[in-house]
Amino acid sequence: MSSLLEKLQQYTASAALPMHMPGHKRNLRAFPWLSALGGGLDITEIAGFDNLNAPESCFLELECRVAALWSAQTSICLVGGSTAGILAAVSAALEPGGALLISRASHKSVYHAAELNRAELHYLLPAMDLQLQIPVSVSPDQVDAALSLHPQIKLVVITSPTYEGILSDIRGIAAACHAHGALLLVDEAHGAHLGFGHFPESAVTLGADLVVQSLHKTLPALTQTAVLHICSTRIDPAVVRRYAAMFQSSSPSYLLSASIDGCVGYLEQEGTAAAERWLAALEDFSRRLQPLQQLQIPENLPGVYAKDPSKLLISTTACALSGMELAKMLRRRFSIEIEMAGSQFVLAMSGMGDDETSLSRLADALETIDALDLGKHPVSVLSDTYLPESVLPLQEAVKAPRMPVPLSNAVGHISAEYVWAYPPGIPLLAPGERIDAQLVQTILSRTDLHSTYNGLPTHIFVSGNIDLCPKMM
Repeated sequence: MSSLLEKLQQYTASAALPMHMPGHKRNLRAFPWLSALGGGLDITEIAGFDNLNAPESCFLELECRVAALWSAQTSICLVGGSTAGILAAVSAALEPGGALLISRASHKSVYHAAELNRAELHYLLPAMDLQLQIPVSVSPDQVDAALSLHPQIKLVVITSPTYEGILSDIRGIAAACHAHGALLLVDEAHGAHLGFGHFPESAVTLGADLVVQSLHKTLPALTQTAVLHICSTRIDPAVVRRYAAMFQSSSPSYLLSASIDGCVGYLEQEGTAAAERWLAALEDFSRRLQPLQQLQIPENLPGVYAKDPSKLLISTTACALSGMELAKMLRRRFSIEIEMAGSQFVLAMSGMGDDETSLSRLADALETIDALDLGKHPVSVLSDTYLPESVLPLQEAVKAPRMPVPLSNAVGHISAEYVWAYPPGIPLLAPGERIDAQLVQTILSRTDLHSTYNGLPTHIFVSGNIDLCPKMM
């Protein structure tokens, strides 16, 4: 079985004259920058190369291999990232205007899917670990209670693992969903490696109906590659595929597709062994850093069902150093670029390409920093998730007339946009929600927030509906 990469290499080495797209015509002498980007292998849908959005030959074979590798019933390859998969899965599983239950800590693509489908939106509120300012697990009891209260809900969306590696009890949540006649979609964008070796089990085999994974986040694949798994007979794969084609390009990249093919081939041959090497390196890293006194690797967080060991949380809650300051030290003094910095932690995201050398270099840096006098900092406890008051439906709020107001004067107004921390893309404020003083204070105190229209928000767009504006005194 030749790989897609080999087929591309064989074809582009031939004397075939490309009187078709793309316009660079593989003329790397005229456009040399494309050579380093793989432009010589960049083709369009031509004879012998199938169509990713309507697979019949090599792409169909690839998707069968993906399904077998992750134990799904059907899998669809995506070059529009997990975002395309989320939009497609929600659209396929939910009738327009249908009731949708999501974790408040969902990625912005889930909110966009709710918007597009005019969903009646209901929230699950995971508790927050205030030491790290991250949401913890959603429980089956929370899901069961929400579905009992709102029996019209037909789709539940859970993120597991979260951006920070927090896992929820997907088997229990799936049982609760199915007992109430609802489908379960798991945003497993950060967990494509789950189920390999001794990593925790994937939602694909834990009872979810639909699972979306980003290959590129932790596995050897190019950015934007993802897969959408159909894991039960409760939804028609043809409907899911139709929406998948709708939400990604009608000219999908063969370079990205070849990246998926290469990743799958590697996992078929080396997946278990590679996962075990990676996991062993992570265990060595964790053991080595247990003696740290000021920086900490959080263990046994309250409210956490399980943790993905590939996500490396380094807490600064025991010292006066902020997460942003720690990230800056790692960058400037040690040339280490971490994934993201929170107020009291940094997240270093490992992947299958890491080994003992890279993790040892990070450990060296953290040991050096921990030996400094970093001062003291008070600790805090678990808290409920904060949820602003919802006044307008999401889709109505984004389409209504809007006007900008200074954030400091926005108390009482109804938001016409999102404000979110990115990464990971989780909103503090969604359209249709009332802005209160606590929210304004939170937004003004943080430097990691973005809004739909303004980047770092100093002003915010609010509803121009005069009936919803604050009363003037």
